[in-house]
Amino acid sequence: MKNLSAKTLLAGLALLVVALALPALAQLTPHDVARLRNVTDVALSPDGTRVAYTLFVPRTPLQDEDGAAWVELHVVTADGVSRPYVTGQVNVSRISWTPDGQGIAFLAKRGADKFRSLYVIPADGGEARRLLAHDADIAEYAFSPDGQRVAFLAEEAEPKEAKELKDKGFKQKVFEEELSYVRVWVAELGDEKAKPRKLEVEGSASSLQWSPAGNQLALALAPTPLVDDDLMARKVHILDADTGKVVARFENPGKLGPFALSPDGKQLAVVSAADINDPDAGRLMLAPASGGALHDMLPDIEYDIADIAWQDARSIMFVADEGVWTTFNRLNADISNYRTPIVQVGGPVLSGLSVARETRAAAFIGQTPEHPTEVYFMGHGDPGPRRLTDSNPWLKEKKLAAQEVVEYKARDGLRLEGLLIRPLDEEKGKRYPLIVSVHGGPEAHYRNGWLTAYATPGQVAAANSYAVFYPNYRASTGRGVAFAKADHGDPAGKEFDDVVDGVDHLIETGLVDKARVGVTGGSYGGFATGWLTTFYSERFAAGVMLFGISDLISKEGTTDIPNENYLVHYLKHVWDDWEFFRGRSPIFHAGKSVTPLLIAHGEADTRVHPVQSLEMYRYRKLRSKAPTRLVWYPGEPHGFRRAASRLDYSLRMMQWFDHYLKGPGGEPPAAEVKYEEGR
Repeated sequence: MKNLSAKTLLAGLALLVVALALPALAQLTPHDVARLRNVTDVALSPDGTRVAYTLFVPRTPLQDEDGAAWVELHVVTADGVSRPYVTGQVNVSRISWTPDGQGIAFLAKRGADKFRSLYVIPADGGEARRLLAHDADIAEYAFSPDGQRVAFLAEEAEPKEAKELKDKGFKQKVFEEELSYVRVWVAELGDEKAKPRKLEVEGSASSLQWSPAGNQLALALAPTPLVDDDLMARKVHILDADTGKVVARFENPGKLGPFALSPDGKQLAVVSAADINDPDAGRLMLAPASGGALHDMLPDIEYDIADIAWQDARSIMFVADEGVWTTFNRLNADISNYRTPIVQVGGPVLSGLSVARETRAAAFIGQTPEHPTEVYFMGHGDPGPRRLTDSNPWLKEKKLAAQEVVEYKARDGLRLEGLLIRPLDEEKGKRYPLIVSVHGGPEAHYRNGWLTAYATPGQVAAANSYAVFYPNYRASTGRGVAFAKADHGDPAGKEFDDVVDGVDHLIETGLVDKARVGVTGGSYGGFATGWLTTFYSERFAAGVMLFGISDLISKEGTTDIPNENYLVHYLKHVWDDWEFFRGRSPIFHAGKSVTPLLIAHGEADTRVHPVQSLEMYRYRKLRSKAPTRLVWYPGEPHGFRRAASRLDYSLRMMQWFDHYLKGPGGEPPAAEVKYEEGR
């Protein structure tokens, strides 16, 4: 061996001293995930200098009273100085700037409020004052251009007689007949004695906007408040703000996304489905605000429009989902339909677009693989959006695993994408256990941003020497209409074969141990978990199924979205082909399952009825010897809200995978969970 020079030795010692002086980065844990804060909404001031935003603040399990997270109001300047405005035990929603830019409006139930009311806080800070109260929760609102009136949406108040009967014990419900319609109201802000006027409009209202250039309102109306109608039958209407008369009605085909009137009030931009069978509202359409047919501005695009805002009367800004990425674009609103990408693929994942027309600035909700959602800002002429907030500074003390985009081919040759979080401190040449996290919908997709939450193992699993794979199987959004429709009439067919093909790809790369593959997912991802742990049981060593579908026949009779399922997924009803739906139900294959399965479900779920999980549990217990456990979460709907439920599920999920993919296997792990961190 050659002798090392004194200079080399000194340099090495210096590096060693520095390394020893630096604190070791800790790994992300389920308890860390439970305290993650997220930006949930942004509103850019009219002058483009400040961004109001809402911050999701979880309660601390074992310390705070259990419940859903609090939502606070903060304001950050364009140079990154953030101030709290309304904080603590509050739930702020629907933030906006007043027309004069002097105040920030929001909805909240505060103090002695019986219902959610409209508040305004001075733009420079101070005490919020209640601007408007109503005899029911205000759901949405919009100021008139001069700020003298506000239109708002609220359910009609419960009649006094009905309330008195409930107080005496008569709490029966007539299913799907006793409906609470959301109505449109207009209030004069300068006259405290004037009562709000209800506009007599047929249907249940949502997504309210006031025309920037006239005495008109734009809103969506569904025939009834039923979820199925809200998803599949909402249409955009223009109303006279004084009389409630319908001035124009637009026949958006199928599902409806965001819409916006141009600054001169002459045009209406609508994000809509391409047709009644399109699973996602992702086409940008335009029509005269006075009425007429909607024109698809970007036909045949292989991406989806997510958010829109008018920059001026001639151009529309929009955020698009393009595969696992997002882009920010400008579109000419004339016949040229010229699209200019401003922020191209490869940067932060963007959503929640808000623009300041005067300064041509924009604010976004943004995320990356290194952090959850934060406020991003882009001034006119800036090379790209820049991050303004840091809601989880402690994340800098955590060591995160590498995340990358994976491309592979399905067995029929279709090009597919997914995201892979590699094992932390990965050793070259070593094979690792894999957890596949399947998204729900299936009209959804994974973006190349932050992928760790209470129900998605992400960095928590990677820190414990797992690879974690997030496949965007056919039927996912972000790749146009044809790709989203690629599963139509074929539930649990090629779509879930795509997941298996992704696993095979990772095995072929040398990263994954074929004998130690687990799968998890919620809702439609729970359906995938049920299918992959029964029909494909020999391929999966463990599964965790969250409010998943197990029986397509009983699903049609118990869900609140039967028409949506028929129109944008199955294209036939169960009575059209009983045998087909029976064969595509995981419970039909339960008898051949050898995969240990943990099942979890909220008892208040109306989207996927809890009976779906009960059926899966019971059929596996009767027909299979594979370990099975069912955990109910009282009061939880389709997606857990309470802090304790979320932490419990996160801990159980990792306990199950550790036991069957890395541990002894055999009988299930202990039913109790240790909630104290580090124990």
